[in-house]
Amino acid sequence: MRARREFVLLLEDVNKTFDGFRAIANLTFYMDEGELRVVIGPNGAGKSTMLDLITGRTRPDSGKIEFGRDTDLTALNEYEINRLGIGRKFQTPSVYVDHTVFENVLLSLRGPRGVFSSIFHRVTPAQRDRIYAVLSTINLTDKAQRKAGALSHGQKQWLEIGMLLAQDPRLLLVDEPAAGMTDEETHKTGELLLSLEGKHSIVVIEHDMAFVRQLARKVTVLHQGTVLCEGTVDQVQNDERVREVYLGRKKEAKPKSP
Repeated sequence: MRARREFVLLLEDVNKTFDGFRAIANLTFYMDEGELRVVIGPNGAGKSTMLDLITGRTRPDSGKIEFGRDTDLTALNEYEINRLGIGRKFQTPSVYVDHTVFENVLLSLRGPRGVFSSIFHRVTPAQRDRIYAVLSTINLTDKAQRKAGALSHGQKQWLEIGMLLAQDPRLLLVDEPAAGMTDEETHKTGELLLSLEGKHSIVVIEHDMAFVRQLARKVTVLHQGTVLCEGTVDQVQNDERVREVYLGRKKEAKPKSP
C-alpha cells in the first residue's frame, strides 16, 4: 500500500457558511514543506476566510485541516496554533509605533515575556544576534534605533514580517503584502519573500499580478470558496475560467439574427 504523502498544510473538503452565505465550499488545498505558494482570486473568493480557518480565528463547519504530521488544527485555539509555528501577517501592518525597530523584534522573540520585561530586561548576546539577523534579512539594520512609527508603509510591512520571523515560524501566512506599496517597495518585498523560500513554508494572498509573477512557482486560484485551478502564472492566466472570473474577460455575445 502506498504511503500517504506528507504535507506541511492540508485542507480537505472544508466548508464554512456565514449567515447562509457559503464562504468556503469543499475546499481542498495541499502544500509542501518549504514551498512558497501564491493564492489569488476575486473579492469574496474566500482567501481571507481560508487563512482564518487555518489560524483558528474561525472554525470550519466540516472538513479536515492538518498541519505537519497529522496535527488537527480544527481542535486547537488561535494561541495554540500560533505556538505550533504558524504566523500570520494581516493586510494592514501592526507594529509598536512608539518603540524602536529593534524593540519591535525583541518583543516578538520566541518565549514567554511581557512588554515591560522584554524592553527593560537586559538583552542577552544571543538575543541581540538573533534580532540583528532578522533586521539584516528584512533590510532594516540601519533603522534599528528608529521609532517604528517613523518608517514608510513598506518598511512597516517588512518590520512586521521580521516580527513573525523572530518567532521562527514553520508556516508564514502573508495577506496582500504589496498593498499600498510603491513599485520599488513591492519588488523588494518580492525579493524578501523569495529569500525565505525553503527556510519557511509561505502562503501569500495577493492581487497584484506583476508581484504574483515575480513570486510564484505555483499559483492557486480561488473562486466562490473553492479551488478553481492551480498551476504556473502562465497556466492560470491562460485558463479561460480564470479569464472570466478573475481577470474580467467575458465571452463575447453572439450577434442576434436580423
